[in-house]
Amino acid sequence: MTEVTMVVNGKSVTKSVKGNTLMTEFLRDELRLTGTHVGCDTSQCGACVIHVNGEAVKGCTMFAAEASGAEVKTIESMENPDGSLGVIQQAFQDHHGLQCGFCTPGMVMSASALLKDNPKPSEAEIRDYLEGNICRCTGYHNIVKAIMAASGQDVSNIAAE
Repeated sequence: MTEVTMVVNGKSVTKSVKGNTLMTEFLRDELRLTGTHVGCDTSQCGACVIHVNGEAVKGCTMFAAEASGAEVKTIESMENPDGSLGVIQQAFQDHHGLQCGFCTPGMVMSASALLKDNPKPSEAEIRDYLEGNICRCTGYHNIVKAIMAASGQDVSNIAAE
């Protein structure tokens, strides 16, 4: 067993884990933060995207021990302090950027990372950035629209699909 200590969503945590424990398992099983989804375990779908030291990382490709000493943020950190939906989450709801919701945590975390680096991305830039996230329901149009809206861009001329 390996002892890991990290700050997760602003709270310091220390746990003993097996050396092969993935971040997705650590977050879901050890910390009961079940918003991070496990879709493929092969880094293809992006449902497991989290932020480690400010960078978007697929949690299924990282061992918990690798994050020891890091600051980790999950989808649970994206809400407002009063518990209401954060800007990106609200935009996904307002612009129908989700259907079944399985990919949504990873999409929101990826969108957050994109908007941190590129506050006003174009449609093409959003689509390019989301290449590592798979949604089997929406066809991406409304996800792109939601991210553009979350960035403060006018999306009133973009038709809903």
